[in-house]
Amino acid sequence: MTPTETHGSARAEVSQEWIARAHALKPLLEAAAPRIEATCSLPADVLDALHEAKMFRMLLPRSLGGAELDLATYAQVVAVIAEGDGSVAWCIGQNSGCSMAAAYLEPDAARDVFGDPRAVVAWGFSLGPHCRAVPVEGGWMVNGSWGFGSGNRHSQWLGAHCQQCDAAGTPLKHPDGRVTERTMLLPRVSAKIPGDQWDVIGLRGTGSDTYSVTDLYVPAKYSLVPRAVGRDQQLAAGVKTEPEPERREKGTLYRITTMNVYQCGFASVGIGIARATLAAFIALATRKTPSGTTLSLRDDNWIQSRVAQCEAKLSAANAWLVQLAREAWNECEATGEVGFELRIRLRLASTFAIHQAREVVDTAYTEAGTTSIFQSNPFERRMRDMHTVSQQVQASVSHFQSVGQHFLGAAPSVRFI
Repeated sequence: MTPTETHGSARAEVSQEWIARAHALKPLLEAAAPRIEATCSLPADVLDALHEAKMFRMLLPRSLGGAELDLATYAQVVAVIAEGDGSVAWCIGQNSGCSMAAAYLEPDAARDVFGDPRAVVAWGFSLGPHCRAVPVEGGWMVNGSWGFGSGNRHSQWLGAHCQQCDAAGTPLKHPDGRVTERTMLLPRVSAKIPGDQWDVIGLRGTGSDTYSVTDLYVPAKYSLVPRAVGRDQQLAAGVKTEPEPERREKGTLYRITTMNVYQCGFASVGIGIARATLAAFIALATRKTPSGTTLSLRDDNWIQSRVAQCEAKLSAANAWLVQLAREAWNECEATGEVGFELRIRLRLASTFAIHQAREVVDTAYTEAGTTSIFQSNPFERRMRDMHTVSQQVQASVSHFQSVGQHFLGAAPSVRFI
C-alpha cells in the first residue's frame, strides 16, 4: 500500500468511526425532540451525550483536543445528527464553525476559551453599524448587538463581529472602501441576553437569541480576524493569496474558509431532516390506507413514483455535496487552498441540496395527508424545521444567481463563495 493509500485508508476509518458515533446518538435525539422544541434549548442529558461523543469538537484543532475532521466527514456526521433532531444538528453546525476561531488565537487565549472539554462558542450576525470595537490600552472597548446566536444557551463564550475603529471611534476602511472588521470573543455572562425572544416556527431548539454589550473591555488576545475568515479566503477568481500571519494552526482544515464549512454543515442539516422525513413517510405508507379508498399508500402507483423521485433527489444532492467536500479537501491538501472553480461548485451544491431537501420534505408532508398535521406524528415539526433551514442565508436564491453569473462569464459576488 502506498503512503497515499495508507493515508486515505486511515481517513476512511476515522470517518466511519465518527459517523457511527452520530448514529448511536439518533435514538436519544429523536426521543428528546419534543423537549428540545418546548424549551428552545438542548436538555442536560442531550448535552451530556453530545459532549461525551465530542460532537462540538469536530473542527477544533488537535492541539486543543479536537478532532480536526475533514470536511466530507463533518458534513456526513451533521446529516446523521439532523436525522435525530434538526435543532441539535444546527447548533453543532454553528458552534463547530465558531470553534475554528481557535486557529487564530494565541495559544494561551485558545486554551482559555476551548480548554474545557465542554467548551462551546457561539456567535450571530451584527445588527447594524453600531457594532464597533475601539482600541484602548491592552485591548478593545466593544459596543453592539448581534442576532441569531444559535447554540448560545449551552455556550460559555460569544463572538462579537465589530467594525474596527480608530481611537476616536471612526471606522477604519480597506483601500477598496470596505470597513475593516474584527471579531471579539467574550464570556457569555458579560452579555445582555433578553429572555423569551426566540419565538419562531422551526429550529426552535437552537435558542438563537439576540445579545448585546455596552462599553465592554475585551483584551487584545481575544480579538481575531472577522468570523475566523482569513485574508486569503473568499477571494475572486485570479486574485493572489495573501499571507495570513494570524493563522497559528497550519492544518488543512484551517486553509478552508469557514464559509465553506457553514455551507456544507447547514446543507447537511437539510439533508438529514429530509432523510428522516422520507423514512417516516415510507414507514407510514406500509400501514396507511387513505380514507375513501381501498388502496394502501404503498400500493398506489403515484406514491411509488413520488418515493422514488424523492430518493433520487436526496441521494443525488447528498452525494454531490460530499464528493465536492472531498475534492475541496484534497485540493487544499495538495495546493494549500481551495480553488475558485471548486468553491463555486461547492456553493452551488450546498444551496441546491437545501432546496432539494425542502422538496422531499414537502412531498412527504403532502402525501401523508391529515396524518401530517398532528404533533404526535413525525412530519409537522420536521416540515417547520426544514422550511426554517431553507429561509436562512445559505439557501438564498441569490447564490444561484452568483454561480450563474460565473458560468456566463460575469464576475460574481464572493461574499458567500
